[in-house]
Amino acid sequence: MFSRVPRIGNKYIPLAVGTAAVACSTFYATRFINPIKNESAAVFTGEDKWIDLKLKEVSEVSHDTKRFIFSLPSPDSELGLTLCSALMAKFVTPKGSNVIRPYTPVSELNQKGEFELVIKGYQDGKMTNHLFGLKPSDTLSFKGPIKKHQWQPNSYDSINLLGAGSGITPLFQLLRSVAKNPEDKTKVNLFYGNKTPGDILLKKELDELQEKYSDQVKITYFVDKPEGDFKGETGFITKDFIAANSAKPTENTHFFVCGPPPFMEALSGNKKGPAEQGELKGALKELGFTEDQVFKF
Repeated sequence: MFSRVPRIGNKYIPLAVGTAAVACSTFYATRFINPIKNESAAVFTGEDKWIDLKLKEVSEVSHDTKRFIFSLPSPDSELGLTLCSALMAKFVTPKGSNVIRPYTPVSELNQKGEFELVIKGYQDGKMTNHLFGLKPSDTLSFKGPIKKHQWQPNSYDSINLLGAGSGITPLFQLLRSVAKNPEDKTKVNLFYGNKTPGDILLKKELDELQEKYSDQVKITYFVDKPEGDFKGETGFITKDFIAANSAKPTENTHFFVCGPPPFMEALSGNKKGPAEQGELKGALKELGFTEDQVFKF
């Protein structure tokens, strides 16, 4: 299903919605940046090996999205991930081919015994078709962590998160961790785009964070087709909206962007590769931001 994303000039760009550090205190270093208090409890330590984990529970989030809860090896086990990191998931096809995709957990990084993934399904998606066919007690292989941005609390006065569809997951991980860390005073501004209100992932969790940390967190939802009592913006995340509602290039701020390729191209330019940020393009460059002020998940 295609929708549209931020307008650049008079043009709209088609978007397949949903495809998607030094700690300032001992408290943050042990609780947020590296939440594993007992290193032996960490399941994923960066070793190049796949670990089979059982699916504990699966539930519907929306018409095309499910929440998967996987059990860790023991009740005391923790993921071992640091903030702004992800896992690789793998299954082997009947013909012996490996299908591998990255996913960002939406559960707390120090949660014991299990972890959660929120995943949007696609008709032609090999991994999501496999995942959506799994039943409790079935297994999936994981490896990690994949470390991305190394967050340093209070490095910026504010951060601006731009996301679409399932690109919300790494942004949600960062937003929640910053908000729940009493030592981190960074202001968080999230612009999150979807086709309809029903497509907004993690909305309950996001709304709760905004309500609880209203002095620090501000969230603006964008939808193509508003329904019911939707509160937010109708249309797309435009360059003009960013200019009017975000910090300026001259301020101590940073942008984090995650979404499908057309969304990325319109706002920041796509990454050059998994580990290469690539050239800054699109709306953020036109507004005067530099590559040092933008991170692409």
